Amino acid sequence: MPKPKIFVTRSIPKPGLDRLEEVFEVHINASDKAIERNALLEAVQDVDALLCLLTDSIDKELIDAAGRLKCVSNFAVGYNNVDVAYASAKNIVVCNTPGVLTESTADLAWALLMACARRVVEADHYLRDGLFTGWEPLLFLGNDVFGKTLGIIGMGRIGQAVARRAEGFGMKILWHGPRPERDDLPAAYQWTDLQTLCQESDYISIHAPLTSENHHLLGEKELAWMKASAILINTARGPIVDELALIKALQNREIAAAGLDVFEQEPAVPQALMDLPNVVLLPHIGSASIETRNKMALMAAENAIAVIQGKEPPARLN
Repeated sequence: MPKPKIFVTRSIPKPGLDRLEEVFEVHINASDKAIERNALLEAVQDVDALLCLLTDSIDKELIDAAGRLKCVSNFAVGYNNVDVAYASAKNIVVCNTPGVLTESTADLAWALLMACARRVVEADHYLRDGLFTGWEPLLFLGNDVFGKTLGIIGMGRIGQAVARRAEGFGMKILWHGPRPERDDLPAAYQWTDLQTLCQESDYISIHAPLTSENHHLLGEKELAWMKASAILINTARGPIVDELALIKALQNREIAAAGLDVFEQEPAVPQALMDLPNVVLLPHIGSASIETRNKMALMAAENAIAVIQGKEPPARLN
């Protein structure tokens, strides 16, 4: 009996591929770059499962092109790249990889926060450029972190992991999200409206999903609410922040700095953003630890395998 077919839109860590090969006839995008749209539409025509990335648009057109498709296994926590409602209408199971990347993404949010607070990247470039001539009392003065106020937008798994780290820095923790009443959070974590969070926080870290309601959740008005000394961190999704408004706020020093792992039009990053010294920019590496990516690959594989075998997958979305 022939194995069911799966198409993997880009090579994933070996543990995941090895697991897939136990069950599937595995076909992989041979190019070491995001698959082109036409190639993806052709590749899905005769497969039973699809393991895709957040850079792949799994929309109505693609779902209609995949006549045999039973499962979309998204190699990510976020799934705004998948038309879940249409997949459901076509009896296609959609899965993601939550939980396994929580701690590594929280680590990276803190790496960005610390790098921005203490101007680590600026100072590194200064030294490498041969400009360091000795200790100076005013050289690269940054901001303290200990005892300050951290505002978290989106208190899900990753937001809570960031908050736990903040406790070790003696920080006051404010948070904003759609459910003010939460019995799963420490009493010290204070829910507040978005305006108050922006006005009172020294650091703001975004961990909300990208939804229609959250598109440009932080725009010109919200950035104007922030302190001139405040620092914004985004490891969630780029379009949650109005990028043009953020650039203007940074250029005018209306806020002190930003640390960004995600961008509004990825992989494009505006030159104006790259030209700013008070921004730390990373190429969407929030979950990029060896341990985490291996776990993501295995979960994505187990999701697809479970669906094909008629079992309940570890992380089903519909």
